[in-house]
Amino acid sequence: MPHLAVEKLSSAYAQQQVLRDITLSVERGEVISLIGPSGSGKSTLLRTLVGLMPPTAGRVVLDDEQLDYSSRKSVRAARDKMAIVFQQYNLFQNMDVLRNVTISPLKIKKRPREQVEAEAKELLRRVGLAEKHASYPDELSGGQQQRVAIARALALKPELLLLDEITAALDPELVNEVLDTVRTLAGEGITMLLVSHEMSFVREVSTRVVMMDKGQVVEIGTPDKIFGNASEARTRDFVGKILRHH
Repeated sequence: MPHLAVEKLSSAYAQQQVLRDITLSVERGEVISLIGPSGSGKSTLLRTLVGLMPPTAGRVVLDDEQLDYSSRKSVRAARDKMAIVFQQYNLFQNMDVLRNVTISPLKIKKRPREQVEAEAKELLRRVGLAEKHASYPDELSGGQQQRVAIARALALKPELLLLDEITAALDPELVNEVLDTVRTLAGEGITMLLVSHEMSFVREVSTRVVMMDKGQVVEIGTPDKIFGNASEARTRDFVGKILRHH
């Protein structure tokens, strides 16, 4: 059984169908990238998986357990295993970096402070911000804030990390420091499902790439196949346009 199985998942928003019959699977340790034009449903898929948007049909199975998105308990259990990082960092401006990273494990998981703080400092070291634990968000660059947001997600010890356009709001020179962090995590075997427009990065880091359009999966394949020998004309067209602009 795959670690995560999504079967015929659909979702609608204000009468408009946003996802249609999405089927894909994620094995442990895989890095799956979702690509496609804006409005194709990539971010909606991540939001639906963590229960921020209710599905209208289909099923999601995580670790052999089917998630019930109408049950608060089931959604909470899903969020114990999945953590999401958004384009906007959403850090608490009135708290220092260490407090931002430790607040969820302390408040939600009720874990011992000493242990949580030690783990948080180690996570900050892993994302290259060991010396910033006492800084406040407004003292950090956008790239640093986004790396704090990644550390905060990892503090919950997720089995699956969802990354939604995490470099989209950054200045170009800050993009690489965030991508380097994701490269490191991929090298450590963390399972990830990510949405990105950084095509060379997607090609380098992904085990498989999912091409989406109009709320549907167009095709799934290895980076070499999707970028070099795609089966579907829609994929070839999208990739060709994107690569021409890079």
